[in-house]
Amino acid sequence: MCGITGILSPDPANISRERLKKMTDAIAHRGPDGEDAWINLSGQVGLAHRRLAIIDLSPAAAQPMHYLGRYTILHNGEIYNYLELKSLLQSKGYAFSSASDTEVILAAYDHYGPECLQYFDGMFAFAIWDEQEKKLFAARDRFGEKPLFFYKDATQFLFASEMKALWAAGVKKDINKKLVFNFITIGYTQNPANGFETFYNGICKLPARSFLVYYPASGELTTSLYWDIKIGDNYSPGEEDAIRQFTGLLSASVRRRMRSDVPLGTSLSGGLDSSSVVATLLAQKGHPRRLQTFSAVFPGYEKDESRFINLVRDYFPIDNHTIEPCAADLVQDFEKLVYHQEEPFLSSSIYAQFKVFGLAGRQSVKVLLDGQGADELLAGYHKYYHWYWQELYRNDKKAFVLELEAARESGVDDRWTWRNRLAANLPVYAGIFLKKKRTASQRSSKDLSRDFVGQFGVSYYDIPHFDRLSGVLYYNTFMNGMEELLRYADRNSMAHGVEVRLPFLDHELVEFLFSLPSHFKIREGWTKWLLRTSMENDLPRDIVWRKDKTGYEPPQRSWMQHPVLQEYIHEARRRLVREDILRPTVLHKKIQPQDAHAAENNDWRYLVTAACLT
Repeated sequence: MCGITGILSPDPANISRERLKKMTDAIAHRGPDGEDAWINLSGQVGLAHRRLAIIDLSPAAAQPMHYLGRYTILHNGEIYNYLELKSLLQSKGYAFSSASDTEVILAAYDHYGPECLQYFDGMFAFAIWDEQEKKLFAARDRFGEKPLFFYKDATQFLFASEMKALWAAGVKKDINKKLVFNFITIGYTQNPANGFETFYNGICKLPARSFLVYYPASGELTTSLYWDIKIGDNYSPGEEDAIRQFTGLLSASVRRRMRSDVPLGTSLSGGLDSSSVVATLLAQKGHPRRLQTFSAVFPGYEKDESRFINLVRDYFPIDNHTIEPCAADLVQDFEKLVYHQEEPFLSSSIYAQFKVFGLAGRQSVKVLLDGQGADELLAGYHKYYHWYWQELYRNDKKAFVLELEAARESGVDDRWTWRNRLAANLPVYAGIFLKKKRTASQRSSKDLSRDFVGQFGVSYYDIPHFDRLSGVLYYNTFMNGMEELLRYADRNSMAHGVEVRLPFLDHELVEFLFSLPSHFKIREGWTKWLLRTSMENDLPRDIVWRKDKTGYEPPQRSWMQHPVLQEYIHEARRRLVREDILRPTVLHKKIQPQDAHAAENNDWRYLVTAACLT
């Protein structure tokens, strides 16, 4: 896990160690264990690196790393199956001088070319300069766990792990007002139709599961998608077989993600997903004698998770460390949080994660396993009920009635009306109708300047036109949803020099889950049915069969009443009025504190949007 930066230009005047140093200094938090830079003999390629040493702590694993007198690599992340790949490549005649996963990437690229990406189980963003062919090859992992941004103009190509490194190199910080419009009105900071777009004009991100090739001599840049999921429900194993395959894949994923030369622990929210990671890890050979876990708690708050955290703590041989974030902490850390995130964030929930990762760092635990990803893959969110019910209504009315009744008994009180029946039978037309309705709502926002809406009011809202639950899960996993959550986790962890690994985002496990029919995800009124059933004998029943879902939700409504935070919000409104984004009338409105996941969280959005303009 590290920070990477690079400059490529036909003009050597654009590349210097001083400029590279400014870039790596801007992301020094990503790599507190070392730094280095390299410029090729022609002076047309400069690569620089900040190191967070996790696997092979010796100087042999330092970067930029050179190989075969031809390749030079910068790598951020981990290849979890590097030992298996290393053995395979050794059988093909490759030799290695380090014990790192980075050197395995180089050998795999030399042997397989771009096809090497098909062999990697990992989270990564890496760039390889080929001195022989004079080209840069860069790639990002399948889910977008690790970031890679780039900027290109007529004279240079720059890339980095975070945008602040590009700004340090002189790239202008120019806000993308179309995304400002969409964030304020619907909370999106990404464009589902354009995976390259960011919150700042001129800066692109390499989309997840993609690679690029760049030739600095000609300025030619190409990008390609290297992996995709096949959505299907023709594979329908029996329950026991599905549970066996699922637990085997999850166990293998956790086992590979335990590989580390530094102390390892886990996050523990009290929910099913993080608790399942704890249980699976402690079932592996070679697990820590006392696993270190880290949690955020909010005593006295109705959504505090302490009771469930303590259930897991008392069930397993773990040492649980807790932190109690409060409004005063948020005020103190707000600018730092915005600095690390770079783009706006939808609520203060990520601050709890920020504090948990900081707690782990202070306890010298540099690697954390976390349960993120399970909700998107196994239909864990409340919103997925309707998609499943619509699928059943079209295909199996009897099963639909039984599922609706079971959900009611579980406390799900969502209404099912003629509108739902119409959407079930005409999903494409329902999607078009909802998109038009939401777009009209976005453009009619009473707080937004009419000039701003007229110039930048292009809606990025979308409704996937799928007729199965798996379709919307695909949409949230790969097009709009999970990548934003992964951005929060990457920036929050790297702010503290901590690496976060996500066992549910193993591509073989994900491929298996997308091959299953929907009833393995929602059944008898329960979301994440396969995970719950698989963990039934490994976790306390109150964890496995929880009906409520909270996660790290802080008391944001209370926090937003803190006088300093209220003044921040007033100043944010004034800033957005000066930018002609909000109407002046907003200055006379009373601040409306909202819960973290409230639909109309307008004042929070104004607060973080204005902060990102600076």
